[in-house]
Amino acid sequence: MNEMRWQQSIPSPLGALCAVTDGHSLTELEFDRDVRDSIDAPVAATRLLDRVAAQVAEYFAGERTAFDLPLAPRGTPFQQGVWRALLAIPYGRTASYGDVARAVGQPAAFRAVGAANGRNPIAIVVPCHRVIGADGTLTGYAGGLARKQALLALEARHAFALQP
Repeated sequence: MNEMRWQQSIPSPLGALCAVTDGHSLTELEFDRDVRDSIDAPVAATRLLDRVAAQVAEYFAGERTAFDLPLAPRGTPFQQGVWRALLAIPYGRTASYGDVARAVGQPAAFRAVGAANGRNPIAIVVPCHRVIGADGTLTGYAGGLARKQALLALEARHAFALQP
């Protein structure tokens, strides 16, 4: 039996995001993906999708540093572990792939962490944009390096303003 899913386009200063829910949790939030019928999810306004849109807008306005949404990204157990580790990276901070590998208990798996990071289906909310190279350089981002840089700059600007 197929589970029901719903989708909605969410505007952002960095381009539209496509949000997908299973009715209970956010399962996908991606840049550069049109809302369409081909994923067997009707375009609809639901309370959860409205919450996602509101929280994304608050994030871009610098009013939200943490999301309060039920999440259900689909992935392997290793990917799930990496994505949980990403959620622990504080707003306005970054971590290296090696840092995340250590956080999931596999310090030599930094390349696998990079692959899992690149497959994160919930952009911004699961902050894969906060992962950088060990030397501090920006490395791959599914939404494009310009967006990654813009997200990190937005967080740095607001994190600095929020400090006592």
